Amino acid sequence: MALLEGRRIALVHDWLTGMRGGEKCLEVFCELFPQADLYTLVHQTGSVSPTIAEMPIYTSFLQHIPGGIKHYRYFLPLFPTAIEAFDLSDYDVIISSSHCAAKGVRVGPNTYHLSYVHAPMRYIWDSFDLYFRRMQTSRLQRLGGEAMRPYLREWDKSSAKRVHTFLCNSRNIRQKILEYYDRESQVVYPPVDLEVFVPQGPVSKQDYYLMVGAFAPNKRVDLAIEAFNRLGLPLKIVGTGQDQEYCQSIAEPNIEFLGDRASHELPPLYQQARAFVFPGIDDFGITPLEAQAAGTPVLAFAGGGALETVNEQTGIFFKEARVDALCAAIEQMEQTWEDFDPVQLRKQTQRFGRDRFARQIANAVQYGYRQWRVDPGPESSGPVDIPEDEELPSTAAVQEASS
Repeated sequence: MALLEGRRIALVHDWLTGMRGGEKCLEVFCELFPQADLYTLVHQTGSVSPTIAEMPIYTSFLQHIPGGIKHYRYFLPLFPTAIEAFDLSDYDVIISSSHCAAKGVRVGPNTYHLSYVHAPMRYIWDSFDLYFRRMQTSRLQRLGGEAMRPYLREWDKSSAKRVHTFLCNSRNIRQKILEYYDRESQVVYPPVDLEVFVPQGPVSKQDYYLMVGAFAPNKRVDLAIEAFNRLGLPLKIVGTGQDQEYCQSIAEPNIEFLGDRASHELPPLYQQARAFVFPGIDDFGITPLEAQAAGTPVLAFAGGGALETVNEQTGIFFKEARVDALCAAIEQMEQTWEDFDPVQLRKQTQRFGRDRFARQIANAVQYGYRQWRVDPGPESSGPVDIPEDEELPSTAAVQEASS
């Protein structure tokens, strides 16, 4: 029996254009709530897993603007209007998965809204310079960003009041929700498929480093390329995104661009890499955990979510976002990569399993909805107290209890 059987449920996700960390969380939401409808700004057919694609998907007016699917990022000023245009008043429960605008949906007075926040709208908060003040940013984009920033900040703050319960993906984001929205939230770490990403031991290692992820400004793919250009070491990069053309233009022949890869192709890439490179400031970052689960150490910038997923037994940090700092860390890894213990690497990931994430989300939705029904006022539910270190009941048990 499905969780919250008999209730009308809507899932809201910013956009469906690829399978990244946010979509891996959404996939679990779809499994927990198969009876739900799914709302999103734009949907690129074939870009997400069958679990997500098979849901009833409803898109915004941006879907029908010429170029809206491919160039949706250019319509950022319209995101608030587009997300608010969804009529969700007939639903009992809304679960938004948000790193941009999804948490800003309007709900009716008889609707409970729980939002799982991957990040507040980073483009207009702490990552504004990365997106709108870089050397490669056009003058028009720069002026547009400066002009829309005050409006989007105010909307992001005010729309947070529509959420009854906030969950977040890391302590890093919990602090940002408190700072930007003045709201408390509960940390539920994103899922890692520990059954898929497994180590093969040092004999399987090959002579290359690996990056996996979107070519987004905050990922600092450009920084990694500049460092590996200088050292001449092989680097394989999986992914696509807005900075891809620029990154390819500055890369030397030792950098290999693999594009998007099917999920079954990723485990051997992780397993055989000498080390995984994570040079950006990410909200959380599932890929470093996938690497560690596969027995591969991590080179990470000492900031953001990496501080919660990597430690000195499983990787090497560099503290300044400069080429020479990353080069020094790479050279250190060249001398020590064989010293990292696959057992210790695997152990570091155990708190981040997919099943644990599902159980915590199920508990949070069930508890939050019941609490809201007792006191349905604005922001009445507050943070949900989910045990992080204790054994949680199984998903099946939670579903049975809620039916």
